[in-house]
Amino acid sequence: MGWEHVRTDLLHEGPFLSLYRDKVIRPDGRPGTYEHVAVSDGVRVVAVDQSECVALVEDDFYLPQRRVLHLPGGGAGGQAPEEAALRELEEETGVVASELRALAVIDPLPATTTARTHLFLATGLRLGTMRRDDTEIGMTVQWRTLDWALAAVEDGRITEAGSVSALLLAERALRSTPGL
Repeated sequence: MGWEHVRTDLLHEGPFLSLYRDKVIRPDGRPGTYEHVAVSDGVRVVAVDQSECVALVEDDFYLPQRRVLHLPGGGAGGQAPEEAALRELEEETGVVASELRALAVIDPLPATTTARTHLFLATGLRLGTMRRDDTEIGMTVQWRTLDWALAAVEDGRITEAGSVSALLLAERALRSTPGL
């Protein structure tokens, strides 16, 4: 590893993230600084019903100032990734999964945060109880075919990193395991 850590300073601590500035020795041997964010790991869930339809949610996002179509998910908030995935799926869609399969773990912004996103495939779906938080008031659920969702990735309608990765991996998993 070419970076050497010297010291860490906390610049901001909030309820959902903390901002740090590290004093470092860069790979070229010169002193420098490196700013990074600490947030909890996240989850994204590809919930697929018996007709191979996928649950997608669309919600207003503050920073891009637009609605974003993506898979159910969010922060793990200290829970095990599997527990967080099941919780987020039910909270956002009102669906409970009896089977949850890990697809992968990705590092969506490794230059900015160590937070990872855990990707899951959920099957064996049944109705549960939707419990959205106050920031998700305008969220909607759409059930689309897996092929529709994959086309939405290709044409830029679905751009959120965890959703893109999870959909591509789910397609591979579903096509290679008949009857899933």
